[in-house]
Amino acid sequence: MEFNGIDPIGHEESARRPFRNHRLRRGVYILPSAFTVANMLCGYYAILATLDGKITDFDNAAMAIGLAWLFDSLDGRIARAMKTESEFGKEFDSLADIVSFGVAPAFLAYAWGIRAAAAANAPEALHLTQLGWLIGFVFVACCAWRLARFNIHGMAPGGNRYFAGMPTPAAAGMIAATVHFAHGHPLEDVRVSFLWLALVVGLGVLMSSTIRYFSFKDLPLTRRQPSLAVVLLALLVGAVVYFSHQTLLLVTAVYTAHGPVMQLVRTVRHRLASRPA
Repeated sequence: MEFNGIDPIGHEESARRPFRNHRLRRGVYILPSAFTVANMLCGYYAILATLDGKITDFDNAAMAIGLAWLFDSLDGRIARAMKTESEFGKEFDSLADIVSFGVAPAFLAYAWGIRAAAAANAPEALHLTQLGWLIGFVFVACCAWRLARFNIHGMAPGGNRYFAGMPTPAAAGMIAATVHFAHGHPLEDVRVSFLWLALVVGLGVLMSSTIRYFSFKDLPLTRRQPSLAVVLLALLVGAVVYFSHQTLLLVTAVYTAHGPVMQLVRTVRHRLASRPA
């Protein structure tokens, strides 16, 4: 039925459409936020498991941190794919990362690498305990520093190919992969514990540095890939499933080391190029 050439039903439907689109767009934000909540939940569980202090609990805490990394990588990709990126989502993600990749690995690093060794060698290891909680706090502070700097400056200059500083999930993953490689059995040798603390300090320094790390954000995942790439991906997934302890430690160690190594290579090339002929 029409009045003066205007369809009242169609006009009413068009008036409702912006409201429906607004509700749909507001509802879409729930999906990336749900992955952020899952990320935070994994970090919270990792802290609780670490406090229990059993061998299986240490291993479960390490795997929970790895699962948090998976959720953290998905929430950003989903938000970009659905064009639902927002300032709220970025800040919410950073707060979740503080829990999962700052506090949780710091707790795990102390409880797994320091507490048992200090108890087995008391009272000689008193200074080890004090140094342990101090370095754990340094790791958390560097994680917060890294996230705040990223929220302000973003990626390294030149595009999305590199991070400026080691990303917090990778630093937490290095700690978690080491614990997982040991099947959760805590360290009991004081000398090894000091080496462990040196690694934790090194990870904090790498997070707060400006050393470039590959982001893998420019990988053309939506384009056709050679068959060899699919085979290599299948081999990697199979290695993670059947040899997770060795594979995850190898992958995280290579990623941790590639930043300083590439920085050293660039420095040497720059100095050689700047020498007079």
